[in-house]
Amino acid sequence: MSCERLFVVSHPTGNTFVRALLEELQKKQQLEKFHTTIGFGLGINPLLKPFIKRRGYSINDERLTRQWFPELFRLISKGTHEKKRKKVDTSYLSLDKKVSKELKKYKAKVLHAYEDGASYSFKKAKELGIECSYELPIAYWATNRRLLAEEAERYPEWEPTLETTREPEVKLVRKEKELALADRITCPSNFVLQSIPKDIRDRIPCQVSPFGSPSVVPSNNLITKRASNNLLKLLFVGSMSQRKGLADLIEAMKLLRSNAVKLSILGQPSQPLEFYRKQLPDFHYFSPRSNEGVRKIMNMHDILVLPSIVEGRALVQQEALACGLPIIVTPNAGGEDLVEEGITGSIIPIRSPQKIAESILIFLDNIKSLDELRAECQRKAKEYTWWKYASSILDFNMFQPELHS
Repeated sequence: MSCERLFVVSHPTGNTFVRALLEELQKKQQLEKFHTTIGFGLGINPLLKPFIKRRGYSINDERLTRQWFPELFRLISKGTHEKKRKKVDTSYLSLDKKVSKELKKYKAKVLHAYEDGASYSFKKAKELGIECSYELPIAYWATNRRLLAEEAERYPEWEPTLETTREPEVKLVRKEKELALADRITCPSNFVLQSIPKDIRDRIPCQVSPFGSPSVVPSNNLITKRASNNLLKLLFVGSMSQRKGLADLIEAMKLLRSNAVKLSILGQPSQPLEFYRKQLPDFHYFSPRSNEGVRKIMNMHDILVLPSIVEGRALVQQEALACGLPIIVTPNAGGEDLVEEGITGSIIPIRSPQKIAESILIFLDNIKSLDELRAECQRKAKEYTWWKYASSILDFNMFQPELHS
């Protein structure tokens, strides 16, 4: 294995985009080590397989290094949301410190790490002459905090759902250190890129690397006629907070006052379910479930609505398109490039229940065309691959999309 462009990757929990990067690195024999908390790779003892669940990776287990205890403690602990957030921070910070101590063992030329888990390891990487590749999966913290503080004023009753407004200052200082030490920054959307202060963007090379889409649902597995009896079925998927714009969607439903439009909400409540029922009594609730379960629910609906205030790039947008659902989203949901107006969906401004209602009415007026739009939505989803996402990190700026100022 050549050490010319070997990578060390660090992420506490792993997720879809981390897995895509690891698989591409292994394929090209450029992965030296993956540092995580709890995880299992290929070639592990078969007796351990029942315990893998979402912590399994399609890389050789010898390339994986674990930091068990802070994450195990987090998983088994109970307590308030605030205490749980502190345990998450502890898990990230512990892994970051471990990576910083072990970097000197490696031949790698690049350390790829993520927000909240790179300050110590980037500092050591600089000392060792290792390139610091940084991935910012959600909007820059100051943009995030400003937007959500404004939401707390707009909807005071929804303020308890805006947990990121209460991040400790010491954590924000670490975020700034990470950015200052980065040699290059990868963002999932133009919204995230533009949220970074201009002086940082002028100093550090940045790129947008959109996430890949899931495989499209074969047409013979889709409901032949989604829109039946002229009833338009809307779906919201995500944490039930105003960061996702749920209060604005509920206000839009109140404006519509139409029996021809029904809303379903699939997600984790930030408050007791009674709180949401007081805002809008008549919605159908689905609890969180597997990706396969989410897609089954999507196939029971006509439109995905996600009027987010702050995101990185909500993957649910591409999941919906892959299922043939048009999307009504804000630019801040991070998928502005996914929308071909009136075909694959509609872009609406943030904080505008009126515009959400107007977009819903347009689709209601053209309800019979939804089946015809299905193929266009799936075509759009196919344009985004995980290979292209991962390759853009390996070969920085190789697949740079057109950016908007």
